[in-house]
Amino acid sequence: MFDVLVYLYENYWRPDACPDHEQLTRKLSAVGFETDEIQEALSWLDGLAATAEMAQIRMPAQDSMRVYQPRELALLGEESIGFISFLESAGVLPPPMREMVIDRATAVGAGPLSLDDLKIIVLMVFWSLGEEPDALILDELFVAPEERLIH
Repeated sequence: MFDVLVYLYENYWRPDACPDHEQLTRKLSAVGFETDEIQEALSWLDGLAATAEMAQIRMPAQDSMRVYQPRELALLGEESIGFISFLESAGVLPPPMREMVIDRATAVGAGPLSLDDLKIIVLMVFWSLGEEPDALILDELFVAPEERLIH
């Protein structure tokens, strides 16, 4: 599923630039993705769209504190929760987007979620809202820490 999401991010600049599900399924199949993987990704994206609509309706206060439920802790894992906290403290993941990330991460269902998969989810949340993360956040999402150059 995550490979399909990355492909969509790289090839469609916004969700509304994607063709309808039927045509997109054909395009993804032609590129070589498996039908099950495509359907899982499209279903996940439908959930992302619904979550984005709900986030606009009931936005948590900007100074809210997030308390994770035991199920969320198990599904997300320590490393992913730490990364979400890092993004929040850096001021790039406001509470409504944080909730979207948590919702979509727990929708994956298998835990604990790898940090690489969580980073893809964060990227897809930005993508779904038509927002481009700044260069430093993109670096954090894509470049492995051991590959970073210290100047």
